[in-house]
Amino acid sequence: MNGDSDPDLAVGADAFTDESVEREVAVVGGGAVGATAAYDLARAGADVTLYDRDGIASGASGRAAGVCYDAYADPLDAEIASDAIERFRTLSGDDTFPFVECPYVWLAQDGDERADAIRDQVTRMQEHGVVALEMDADALADRFDSIRTDDVEAAGIAGAAGYTDPARYTAALAAGANGAGAELEAETPVAIRTDPPRVVPEGGDEREVDAVLVTAGAHTKQVLADAGVEIPMKPYRVQALVADCDLEEPTCFDATAGFYVRPHPDGILAGDGTELREVDPDRYDRKANDEFAEDLLERVQHRLPDVDPELERAWAGLCTSTPDGDPLVGEIEDGVYVATGFQGHGFMRAPAVGERIAMEVLGGDGIDAFDPTRFDGGETFEVTEGMQLGDERER
Repeated sequence: MNGDSDPDLAVGADAFTDESVEREVAVVGGGAVGATAAYDLARAGADVTLYDRDGIASGASGRAAGVCYDAYADPLDAEIASDAIERFRTLSGDDTFPFVECPYVWLAQDGDERADAIRDQVTRMQEHGVVALEMDADALADRFDSIRTDDVEAAGIAGAAGYTDPARYTAALAAGANGAGAELEAETPVAIRTDPPRVVPEGGDEREVDAVLVTAGAHTKQVLADAGVEIPMKPYRVQALVADCDLEEPTCFDATAGFYVRPHPDGILAGDGTELREVDPDRYDRKANDEFAEDLLERVQHRLPDVDPELERAWAGLCTSTPDGDPLVGEIEDGVYVATGFQGHGFMRAPAVGERIAMEVLGGDGIDAFDPTRFDGGETFEVTEGMQLGDERER
């Protein structure tokens, strides 16, 4: 897509259109959050350079599931997710990326104590304005004839949901940033320095800037560590697949069986395969485990008995975990900003998080609950899965 002619991307950053902002910003990491932030910063008039060591959407964003919903029981999470959904809708189009409206269902099977968690979540969602309904097995069967419901104890359904192509979204926002004046420096590894903030492109000269924003996904920890800044974040491995079959709706998360599935242009996209241990983002196995696809497709077939999925491809990607399950978003050193640790929910919130971190870089308020300075950086913690139900707020 030509970034100089992107009328569909001329909306969505209204907070930045009132006046030009003279500020030089380096964004390190060309995934969904980095591309969105670069787009919003450039639209505001900032002098932006977006760096990536490989290419746009070459990391976690290019391997993401593309599931989008606002079904969060916590008001802040719901607000951010709702804003993200609205921007997905607004920015999508034939010349940018698709956004397909599709209801999101999450369920627990008979005998699973998480059924009570679903009921509680739906009540809390309704209290802060999320359009969500609780359903029993009969109601779920009446609404979705594709889902097996005879073993379902409780389910929730959220209407503000859909799915998209993460790589196309990221490429569209990067192109939009370029069209707004940002420089795109793909295949350009950079180191950062602090006090004052600087970037050092590999083989190039050190460059001082007003702000550095590190959105390098699983590599963010190492990028910051090389500059002497420690963060408590651990990358972990997840797996997904695409199978050929027919499914129009819904997107479904079976909490008891531990998987999600959504419609896909080639049939379905499904995932779980989470490995709860830290991995090296440069050395992890990008291929799915040998037994992964067969096991997952059996569970999908149980929940969607009328589909007959045939495996097309399977892969592994990375998510990032923090001690409290909330991301690290904001200023961590003078002029140095970070956005990482999204527990597998980074892409679906990228349109809103990218906008908010851009606002903070330009002098606006940050997200207090995500302030990265709430930690010292050396915390010991276990990797936890992002897609789960429990007493804590659903992420």
